[in-house]
Formats: sequence, structure tokens, C-alpha cells
Amino acid sequence: MTQTLEQPKLKTNLDTGFLKLVACIAMLIDHIGGAFFPEAQGFRIVGRIAFPLFCYCMTVGLLYTHDIRRYLLRLAAFAVISQPFYALAFHPYDFWAEFMNWNIFFTLLLSLTAVWGFKERKWLVFLAALFIVSWWNFDYSGNGILLMLIFYLCRERPQIGIALNILFWLPCLLNGGELAIGAFSFDRQVFAALSIPLIYLHTRVNPKIPKYVFYAFYPAHLAAIAAVRLLILHR
Repeated sequence: MTQTLEQPKLKTNLDTGFLKLVACIAMLIDHIGGAFFPEAQGFRIVGRIAFPLFCYCMTVGLLYTHDIRRYLLRLAAFAVISQPFYALAFHPYDFWAEFMNWNIFFTLLLSLTAVWGFKERKWLVFLAALFIVSWWNFDYSGNGILLMLIFYLCRERPQIGIALNILFWLPCLLNGGELAIGAFSFDRQVFAALSIPLIYLHTRVNPKIPKYVFYAFYPAHLAAIAAVRLLILHR
């Protein structure tokens, strides 16, 4: 069913084509590092900005879409298409054992569903999506929902949004992790905070890229990584 929505008033960056482009490039660098150079932290650090950018763009999409069902169906379709390529790209040695580690499109799908349920006060939808994404093997678990809720609730209050985003990523700096400076260790996920200026400063790039290019990029780059890894595996 098609909905007629007023254009929401947003005080955050609406240059979502540019943000998606940055997110896709960061994700590609991250995945190349994860697949071929797992010890090189630089690849993974760059990739940390991708997820919050995607979450933000999905939140803007939720506010501007005229048909949420078609939006969610597109996400679901590309999530399903991407899953075998995701498993092959990152788990070519144990494909079937790792097949149900779900790709990020599933996380975004459930996160968007939850926030839509929150927005429309469909609490069963919200709770069901939150339970599923938190309980099973989804990247970032319920963090996508929390991020999208911050973006949605603070869409007209960017100062509060910035503060909450900083607080959201701050524990990654305090709880130890893969990176270290002397005796101080921290989680590389803290570099996701570098997405904050992109989200809250207004850019005017507006690249003319069809929306389906961004959807197709995800399975396409996974398929390319999977093909290279399989070639290496069978040399």
C-alpha cells in the first residue's frame, strides 16, 4: 500500500548519494582487508565508517519513502541474493558451516523494520525485529537499531545527535580491543565515530548515481572477492 508522506524537516546531511558512495568505498576497502590482509588494521579502520553511514541513509530513506513495503522488499531481495557470495567471500573453507552468519543487508533490513515499527507505534514489529537481530548471528546485532533510533529521534536536533553518537562509540575506546598504544588497548570500532562529521555537516556533492547501483554493489563486490579467493584456493 502506498503512503503519502509530507517531506520531513531534517537538519542533518541530505547528500545521501555522496554518503552511500563513501560508505561503499569504505566497505570495499574493509572487505578487501578482511578477506586478503586480515593482519593489516588500516583496511579495517577505514571500513568502520561504512555501517553508521548506511544506517543514517536508511533512516533518511525511511522518512522520505512513499512505500515502506517496497523499500523493505528491495532490502530483503538483495540480502538473500548476497548471502551465498558473503559466505564464499569470507568463509570459502567452511561455506555451509558459516552460511547462517547473516550479511549486513539482513542487519539493515531488520533495523529498518524495527525503526519503522517504532515510528508507526507497531510495538510487536519493533520488538520482534529487535529480538531477531539481537539473538541470531547478525553483524552489529542490535546496534543498527540503536543508531537508527538516534538518527530518527534527533533528526531536528543535530547537537543532541552528535553527542549521542559520540557516547555510542565511546565504550569502544574504553573496553580494550585489537589496537594498542603502549599499554592502552582499544576496539577499532571506535573509528566509526569518524562518520559523524559526514552525517552532520552539509555537503553538496550530489552524485547522479541510480539507487540500484548501490544495492547491486554489495553482492557484486562480494562475488568478486569470492571469485578471487576461490581461484587462490584451487591453485
